[in-house]
Formats: sequence, structure tokens, C-alpha cells
Amino acid sequence: YEAGAEAEVTLQRVDTKTQKTADGADYRAINPKGMVPALRTPAGDILTENAAILPFIADHFPAANLAPASGIERSRLAQWLSFIGSELHKTVFTPLLSPKANDGAKTYAREAAPPRLAYLDAHLSGREYLLDRFSVADAYLTAVLNWAQFVGIDLKAWPNLAAYHARVTARPHVARAMAEEMGLFQAA
Repeated sequence: YEAGAEAEVTLQRVDTKTQKTADGADYRAINPKGMVPALRTPAGDILTENAAILPFIADHFPAANLAPASGIERSRLAQWLSFIGSELHKTVFTPLLSPKANDGAKTYAREAAPPRLAYLDAHLSGREYLLDRFSVADAYLTAVLNWAQFVGIDLKAWPNLAAYHARVTARPHVARAMAEEMGLFQAA
């Protein structure tokens, strides 16, 4: 919603257990990895992975100013997307949210969380956003931080991070997206 893309976007619900879309199609025909997210571009290309999809969306809707165009700030955006994807999404939250993860993986994830969240907390001291303005990295980080409530991680232990999360989730478009996502989870 931050990009102003709602008229151009059709969301497709995917059951990650059965690998079927809401209309019964085989999701692996869209994304052979069988993982979400995937994005079909206006040209018909398929992109997967948040670190590829989010900059594409930002570039496709430049008026929304959701990513630096070039230079060191664009590289910093890539740095944050990589950190969020590898260090939080996959290392911390995927094992904690997965019923298939064994106890060792969950223990590792719980031990990995505090230093990563402390790193973010220190970075956000005196800052509103990860970069100099709201970006697709903030959207991704906020989505990932929303999972903390489901795995017993209290963001209050990191006050700058907790304030950041409250600030970003109060943005009208973010709040709308979160409400719709929660509706999808409850319907599942």
C-alpha cells in the first residue's frame, strides 16, 4: 500500500503445506522452490526472495520514494534487506515459528535473537527508520518483527527497536496491510 500499487496487485493465497494456490493451482509452477513470496512482474517474469522483490516494487513505483535510486544509500538498502532476510527472518524466526524445527534449532534461534535485535536497537538510536526515510527495508523489518509476539520475544527489551516498531506499525498503510494479513492468518 505504501507504493500506491493496490490497483495493480492481485494477491494469491498459498497453502505452503500443500503447495496449492487458493484456486487449486500448483504453486511450484510459479515458484519451483515452493516458498513465498513470489511476484509476477507486469512483463510476466517471476521474482522470488524479498531482497529481489522489494527493490523491484520500489523501482516500479518511484513516486512512492521507497528506495534510494543509486549510490551508497542503495547499497545500504541491499545491506539491510540481506540482514533482515538472513539474520532475522531465516536464522531467528523461521525456526521459532516452524513446528518442524527441532529443539536444537529453536535453542540456537533464541540465542541468536538478542545480539541481532541489539544491533538494530543501537542502529535505531536517534533514527526514525533504517535509512534516512521510510523504505522497503522498514516494511520488511516490520513484517518480521511482528512475528516476535508469536514466539515470546518481547521487543521492550530493546527500547529503540520497540519505539521504531510502534512508529512504523502506526503508519496508515502499514496498519492496513497488517490487519489484512492477520485476517488471512485467522481464516487459515
